[in-house]
Amino acid sequence: MQKLLINGKKELSGTISISGSKNATLPILAASILSHQVKLKNIPLVKDISTMLELLKFIGLSTYLDKKKNIIKITNIDKNIKTLAPYNLVKTMRAGVLVLGPLLAKYKKAKISLPGGCAIGTRPVNLHLLALKKLGAKIKIKNGYIIAEAKNGLRGAKVKFPSISVGATENALLAAFYAKGKTILQNCAIEPEVKDLIKFLNKLGGRIKVVGRTILIFGCKKIIKRVIHEVIFDRIELGTYMIAAALVGKRIIVNKIESKVIKNEIDVLKKMGVNLKVKKKSIEVLKSTKIKKVNISTKPYPGFPTDLQAQLMVLMTRADGKSKITESIFENRFMHVPELKRMGANIEIKNKTATINGPSKLNGAEVMATDLRASVSLVLAGLVADNRTVINRIYHLDRGYELLEKKLKNCKARIKRI
Repeated sequence: MQKLLINGKKELSGTISISGSKNATLPILAASILSHQVKLKNIPLVKDISTMLELLKFIGLSTYLDKKKNIIKITNIDKNIKTLAPYNLVKTMRAGVLVLGPLLAKYKKAKISLPGGCAIGTRPVNLHLLALKKLGAKIKIKNGYIIAEAKNGLRGAKVKFPSISVGATENALLAAFYAKGKTILQNCAIEPEVKDLIKFLNKLGGRIKVVGRTILIFGCKKIIKRVIHEVIFDRIELGTYMIAAALVGKRIIVNKIESKVIKNEIDVLKKMGVNLKVKKKSIEVLKSTKIKKVNISTKPYPGFPTDLQAQLMVLMTRADGKSKITESIFENRFMHVPELKRMGANIEIKNKTATINGPSKLNGAEVMATDLRASVSLVLAGLVADNRTVINRIYHLDRGYELLEKKLKNCKARIKRI
C-alpha cells in the first residue's frame, strides 16, 4: 500500500494552478446520460472521475479521456443501455447514486447500489428518494439496491427538502430534466457546483432558473445534440493550498480561479491574520507570522464549507488562544482529530464542536488517513511539523486531489510517495 513521506518545516514558494472541480464534474458526468454528445474541459484527473467513467461505460455510454488536455468526450447512442449501477462501481464513490435521476428520467427505470465513499457519517439517500417519489417514481430498497420505476415517465411536482442536501438537489435536477410540466424545488443547495450543473443542463436544452434557494425546472422540450462545457475550478483544492501557504508559505500564488466564489473562506483567513492579496483570477498568499484564533461553524454554501474544516483545524493549531469549529453538516467528521493529536495538537471534542488550543508545536509521526479531506489535513500538518511524517492509506487523497505531490514539490515541499 502506498504512503506519503513528508519532511516538514520547509518554507514554500511558487505558483499552483487549481484543477477543475471534482464535485462539479461528477454530477455533470451523470447528466451526460441525458445527452447525445458531450465534450467536457478542465476535468481533474482523480480516482473518483475514472470510477464514474467506468460506471458510464458499464451503463452503455462511449467515453474518451484525453489526459494531456484534461478533456472527456462522451457519446450516448441509446443502444444496449443497462439501467444498473452495481455495487463494485458505487462502493468507493458516493456520487454513483447520481445516475439514478437521469436513468429514471430517460429510461423510466433504474437499479442503483446504495452508495459508499468516505466514512464521515451515514449521509442517507432518503432526501434523494423523497424528491423522486414526488416526481412520480415508485421506489423500493432490496438487497442493498435502490429499485426505481416510472412506467409513464416522471411528472413535474413541488418538492420541499426538509434539510439542504447537495446530492439530493442534483439528483432531483437530473430527474426533473425530462419531467412533464414544471418542477419547483425548495430549500435547495446552491453550491457553485450545483450551479455549474444547471449551466450544463441549460446548454443541453434545459430551462432551469434559480431564485434564492428555489430552483424552477421546466421540462426539456428539445435536446441539444452536441454540448461543450468547461467545468469550474475546485474551490476546496484552492482553500487547501491557501491554508498550506498560510502554514509554511513565503510567497505562493494560486491561479486559474474565481476569487468571488470563495468570499467566505477568504474572510475567515483574513480574520485569522493570513496575509492575502486577492485578485479576480488569482490569490497571492504571503508569509503569515501571527495567526489569530477564530470560531466558525460549517454551513451550506455560501457558509464555510465542511470540506475545508479539517484543513482549517491544522491552521488553528498555530493560532494564539482557543479556536472552535462546530461541524453542522456531517455527524462524524472529526476522525482526523486523533491523528492530529498524535502529532502534538491540543484538541478537545464535545458533541459537534472541536476546541483547538493553540499554539501547538506539531511533530512528525506515522498517521492514517480516514477520508478524503482528513487525509489532506494530515499532509498540511506534515508540512508544518518538525521531523518526518508518514501518511498511510493515501488512496483517499487520490480520489480528490490531482497531482498533489507535484504541485507541492513545485513549491519546494519535501514530499514523496513510496
